[in-house]
Amino acid sequence: MCLILFAWKSHPDYPLVVAANRDEFYERDTEGISWWDEQPHILAGRDRADVLGSPGTWLGFTKAGRFAALTNVRAPSEKNPDSRTRGELSIMYLAGKERPTDFIQGNAKRFQHYNGFNLLMADLSNPENAEMHWVSNRMMMGQNIRPRKVFPQQALDPGVYGLSNAMLDTPWPKVNHRVAAFAQTLAMDHGQLKNADQYLKLLADTHHASDHELPNTGVSRDWEKALSPAFIKTASYGTRSSTILRVRKDGQFEMVERRFDANGAVGHDVVTGALSAAPGSNLSV
Repeated sequence: MCLILFAWKSHPDYPLVVAANRDEFYERDTEGISWWDEQPHILAGRDRADVLGSPGTWLGFTKAGRFAALTNVRAPSEKNPDSRTRGELSIMYLAGKERPTDFIQGNAKRFQHYNGFNLLMADLSNPENAEMHWVSNRMMMGQNIRPRKVFPQQALDPGVYGLSNAMLDTPWPKVNHRVAAFAQTLAMDHGQLKNADQYLKLLADTHHASDHELPNTGVSRDWEKALSPAFIKTASYGTRSSTILRVRKDGQFEMVERRFDANGAVGHDVVTGALSAAPGSNLSV
């Protein structure tokens, strides 16, 4: 996944709102969102590619109020083809019961076995102590990306954030442009789990960044240009899914996913439910 916009404790009715695009090669085998048979409390898409490690997901949510989403860190020169699949980290968190801080501390050594990643984790199971964290196994040193050896706590304050394939809130054009659009859409959302199409519309933006705005991530300038929109479309690679997740204070939630291939939209699913951790509780912000 290459663009995640999210609002944490910054809307009067939603503790968490997420709008995200997952970009991938069209040929990579993928399943859309569903409740997993072997772990029926997990709602997520599924990576079906032949990978090292346990096939996982790029974004998921649980009936207990645990959320995880993952992006890679774009650094082609340091990519190790023998590394484990990063998607298993999301499932490890979703399937467990650890707080995000404990998950980070318990897996710090494991993080070295993966190519660069960003992992978002939220836990809404305890409304009085709801928390959200960001962790990456990479860090910026000047203009260069380097492996991270220590993992300080990165608890997120209430706010609106954007994450792509660098560090959290790195001001890539797609992040800056879409965070502003996301904040505007959020302000017009009256908290009734309606009008998800407005979020899908902002994720469908195909505007290419101008040459002077492009980051330098180690790929060609033509490829930087092709990857610069929020919604990517090339002959072999592009946005495979757009996902909206909104969680209300009363525990009601909705996940919407629209899927794409090289020819356009191929699927649309809406899943609604209620958190099971504390029925009837007020998940206050």
